[in-house]
Amino acid sequence: MMFGKLIAGSLGFMAAGPFGAVLGMYVGHQFDRGLGGFARPVSIAEQARISEAFFETVFSLLGNVAKADGRVSSIEVSQAESLMAKMNLDPIARRRAIDLFKEGSGANFSVDDVMQRFMLVCGRNNNLKQQLLNCLISLGMADGDLHINEQDVLRKVASHLGFSSALFDKFIQMIKAQSQFRGSGSGSAGQSRPSQDQLTDAYQALGVSASNSSGEIKKAYRKLMSQNHPDKLIGQGMPEDMISLATQKTQEIQVAYDLIVKQRKEP
Repeated sequence: MMFGKLIAGSLGFMAAGPFGAVLGMYVGHQFDRGLGGFARPVSIAEQARISEAFFETVFSLLGNVAKADGRVSSIEVSQAESLMAKMNLDPIARRRAIDLFKEGSGANFSVDDVMQRFMLVCGRNNNLKQQLLNCLISLGMADGDLHINEQDVLRKVASHLGFSSALFDKFIQMIKAQSQFRGSGSGSAGQSRPSQDQLTDAYQALGVSASNSSGEIKKAYRKLMSQNHPDKLIGQGMPEDMISLATQKTQEIQVAYDLIVKQRKEP
């Protein structure tokens, strides 16, 4: 598709000459690709397709990750049931989730096949791709550890999503750090002076370091909050039942950022 690029380029040339044409073509290119602020609206029918694909992929891959170390433990079953409870699934959706989990833990399940289907429906949306990986890593680490075989499955998923091995490792580090702020209210960061370990976790939760400027840290914070914004994710097709996970993530990010800001203001 090049219609947006051609039209915007032509309008830009008429308005501001060659420079306007270049700028217009860039804007049109973003429109054609459906990225950034110029993303085309997602229709109700497409939202439904994306929502179903996301739901199917999450629960089938959860089953596969759980079985990756050789057996599905009672802890892993409890984690899946806890997710279903948080999502307030009705009986039909709950039965569907259980069936998908069992399917994913079966011997004939193919990660490649399910990821190809997911990418066909959701592959144009970077936020949803990252949300899928966030969900799987967070749930995989719910027992406090991520088995090497589980990492192998998740690394394959990340590869299908277009994330490099280095970026996958960074996601794990960030999600592990973010989990340290789970259940903390935004005001809790101001109750006492944070320890060095808390500060280290806070920087890692945002994917930055203490050497970054306050402006760079704010930029990283805003990007993460945008990626996890519930209204935006629903509009892009993420199942409403799973929005609680993104909401929890924004709370963790907010606490980490507030802690850094407070520490930087102190003498």
